[in-house]
Amino acid sequence: MREIPGPPDGGDAIGAAGGLHTYQLRLHERYGPVVRFQLPGGLTAVSVADPVLLEATAAVDERPDQLFEFLAPLCEAGNLQTLPAAEHRPLRRALLSALAGRRSHEAHFDGFTALAVDLADRWASRAADGPVELQQDLSELSLRMICQYALGGGIEDPARVVSAFETVLTGYLGRQYERGEDLSRAERALAYLREVVDGVLARGDSDLVAALVKEGLGPVRVRDTVLMIMLAAHHTTGVAVSWTLHLLAGHPGPAARVAAELDDVLGDQVAPAYADLRRLRYLDMALKESMRLYPPGPYGARETTEDLTLGDHHVPAGTTIFYPFWAVHLNPRYWPDPRAFIPERFTAAEQARRPRYAFIPFGLGPRGCEGAALAMVEAELVLAVLLKRFRFEPVAGHRVVPVERFVLWAENDIRLRLTERPDRVTPGK
Repeated sequence: MREIPGPPDGGDAIGAAGGLHTYQLRLHERYGPVVRFQLPGGLTAVSVADPVLLEATAAVDERPDQLFEFLAPLCEAGNLQTLPAAEHRPLRRALLSALAGRRSHEAHFDGFTALAVDLADRWASRAADGPVELQQDLSELSLRMICQYALGGGIEDPARVVSAFETVLTGYLGRQYERGEDLSRAERALAYLREVVDGVLARGDSDLVAALVKEGLGPVRVRDTVLMIMLAAHHTTGVAVSWTLHLLAGHPGPAARVAAELDDVLGDQVAPAYADLRRLRYLDMALKESMRLYPPGPYGARETTEDLTLGDHHVPAGTTIFYPFWAVHLNPRYWPDPRAFIPERFTAAEQARRPRYAFIPFGLGPRGCEGAALAMVEAELVLAVLLKRFRFEPVAGHRVVPVERFVLWAENDIRLRLTERPDRVTPGK
């Protein structure tokens, strides 16, 4: 381990860098693809930013308890993020059965479309009042979608729920970095979130709840699981759409190409049908390039259960391995001009040239995101509805800075001006 390059131990380097997401970028820029560093509390970890070397870690199915300790208060029946592999596997099967089915995605698609069109209508009515702030509204929309899809119903105040999740994460993640946060607001917000989930569960069954009960989960663990799914699903999809609109607003060429494709595929339709998503190839490329530049979850972690070899380095069992998704996605060896927004990186030919794990916005291996396919359906639908109707432009002087809030959030939100598109490209042209 001592032969692995890295910075001197000690100090508050992570906090000074603004969080793990930016700290890891700096580490890999300075020390290379395999780096040793120290986490708060003194735990030594190894971060791997090379997709070929990640192959050796892909089968690891344990997570380090200490790293995800800040999420422990959300889980009264044990931290679902760090369940041992033997407990995690049946839970993963249950989640996949409820979240990954193409047939169920199609069955809920009309409901998703109605929610997306409703947001577009509300934005149109507010356009004259000035720029829209994306993250809150899009996170609320994603929350409504996951509640409709997986929980069998809606929630009364999605804005308050989104704000409560942010309060919880800010409080407990701040404690992880030893900032001395007052947790009283976070505790009240968490109590409110549990009340909301209990209310959703009391109103009726859903495919997700049925799958969890079938696996033998008790009521508290069902609630814990639902709470974590609500957290992960609304945050990740909402910010992915937000970052994509931000990038397209700043890149008129790709934005025009997306608009032309939407007009060609949809004609006069305000929204795509489920089958249309497969034809929106450039929109798919733009979304993926956005998730490369701003992965919703900026990192993941595992704990090795046996010795590993990473290039020239020996890593003993029991080591915390970091997956710095952001650093992997900006590795110049696999992504020339890595900070440029170039959707064409995701043509089939370009993707075939890169290693399997060069692009990992949903993680990898047995702890990868169970809702990845659902998230892509939701994100592409919402983008299609909004970009078919509006043209987005940046707000002069508004600085967009990525910060870590469990996901890669934008500090002070993402503000864009929108105007309804007055013209339509003739289908087929």
